[in-house]
Amino acid sequence: MKPDPQPLTESLYMSYQVLARKWRPASFNEVVGQEHIVRSLAHALDNDRIHHAMLFTGTRGVGKTTIARILAKSLNCETGVSSTPCGKCDACTAVDEGRFIDLIEVDAASRTKVDQTRELLDNVQYAPTRGRYKIYLIDEVHMLSGSSFNALLKTLEEPPEHVKFLLATTDPQKLPITVLSRCLQFNLKHLVPEQISTQLATILKAESIESEPVALDMLARAADGSMRDALSLLDQAIAFGNGKVSEETVRQMLGSIEIRYVHALVEALLASDTNALFEAISDAADRSPDFMSVLNDLLAVLFQLSLARQAPDVVKQRNLDVAWLESTATRASGDELQLLYQIALIGKRDLPLAPDSRSGFEMIMLRMLAFRPVASLEPASPDSTGGQQQALSGKHKATAAGAKTATKATPPPKVAEPDRPYPKQDNNQGKQPAASAPVQEPATRTEAKSGVDPLCEQWLDTVKSMQLTGMTQQLALHAAPESWDASHIELVIDVTHKAIASDERQKDLIGAMKAHLGESMKVSIRIDDPVAETPAQRKSRLIAERQQKAEQAIRTDPIVEGLVNTFDATIAGSSIQAVNKSQGAEQK
Repeated sequence: MKPDPQPLTESLYMSYQVLARKWRPASFNEVVGQEHIVRSLAHALDNDRIHHAMLFTGTRGVGKTTIARILAKSLNCETGVSSTPCGKCDACTAVDEGRFIDLIEVDAASRTKVDQTRELLDNVQYAPTRGRYKIYLIDEVHMLSGSSFNALLKTLEEPPEHVKFLLATTDPQKLPITVLSRCLQFNLKHLVPEQISTQLATILKAESIESEPVALDMLARAADGSMRDALSLLDQAIAFGNGKVSEETVRQMLGSIEIRYVHALVEALLASDTNALFEAISDAADRSPDFMSVLNDLLAVLFQLSLARQAPDVVKQRNLDVAWLESTATRASGDELQLLYQIALIGKRDLPLAPDSRSGFEMIMLRMLAFRPVASLEPASPDSTGGQQQALSGKHKATAAGAKTATKATPPPKVAEPDRPYPKQDNNQGKQPAASAPVQEPATRTEAKSGVDPLCEQWLDTVKSMQLTGMTQQLALHAAPESWDASHIELVIDVTHKAIASDERQKDLIGAMKAHLGESMKVSIRIDDPVAETPAQRKSRLIAERQQKAEQAIRTDPIVEGLVNTFDATIAGSSIQAVNKSQGAEQK
């Protein structure tokens, strides 16, 4: 015989309360990250200067409704109006439990009609039933219709003495200016990850739940400034980890991957190793990650590397992999890390537009490889990426240099190898310079403007043989030797590119030159208008000259001239592109 079904009683319901509700702040002292709001309200309450209409703005889950409820409790506490309500009287407990009759909470999203607003305002004139003030808390107030706002205006401007209006919204731009002008506005800010992770650690300690600091940091970043979202994610992580919040379980829950896979991506990028990069992407893809989350992790690691390079003491104070960061940070310059970070940041915006997340992520990685600041020393055709960039810089340089550039219009003849003032190094004899052939002080600088400058040719060969990369190479390309002998070389950095001539970058260039020419070589650098032509200027000049010749060849071509005369046509100069002879041969 089956037993009779038991009646459903209150004891049969689950008594678990989610952390976001359980740990909702009950006083101003418990509010996290909104000290500027708490301070203003506390002073207003203690000095009895409470405005009749207040507007709380901010993103979801930062405490708008919570602060409004604490304010309502402070105004109606039986011990008196103050910034520290007792929390024990009937009024305080009723507010905490959501049953205080004089606190009217309205969801504007479900009461948009003007008739509903008028019905609400009809009761404004009546005195409060239990409390000191009748408080109207209108959440998501921007959802009200235009007619509802118009009906609210007069009451909002001059309410009865016993009425306070507390408005909350995530989108204040949608509020009419007439409403904004009648309210005292408080802007709640995003919570930073450190504030969120600290609060999560406090809650877990009180709940006697084990956790790992790295896991809490991940949850804090995923919350994106919202404490409520962080607590909801924490609830999920506790359930997913069976009562324990660990790094591994949180990564699985968020669709992230272990940090070592992100480190592999960064190492392949810094080494410019395409094969290693795609192997690292494939290893990460085997864990079925959310590639947006992987991109966020990559951004975090690039930030940490920049921090390790420029502020190492700060890195040691944080919960980071200091050993890996310090060893890896030396493999890239600060500006290269900044460039990679910017590309990843823009890629985060573009990733949802990709055909699929993996291909979009791979394209971002390829973009990082393609746009690393490594320039070619040889003149390239304008239709190549490097050529276009140098052509642009050439135009800019022509404007800045003026007549100096014009005097170098004739291409210099090639210098024979024996005439070089400084011989090439013998790889079998180390990096010591050959003192037997010292560079003579260039008495022919004036000749170089109309022909070849041997010293510039020697500097170009030296830059090529040093195999520089990144911004250090860019600095060398925009430098020209002023004097050069067996013991001393003086370089002049083009003043128009002084932005890249930082002390750190100059030190890197001097170190590379001494490693190539010998430690005894003295190198001095100054920023000025160079007397001689820099490699970058030379490249831009050659590109411009080749382009000019190409345009002239097109304009003087008999067939083209016939078309122009017959059809009264014009030639679009921007459509003409010079092609290298080797390139043309390949095309043929």
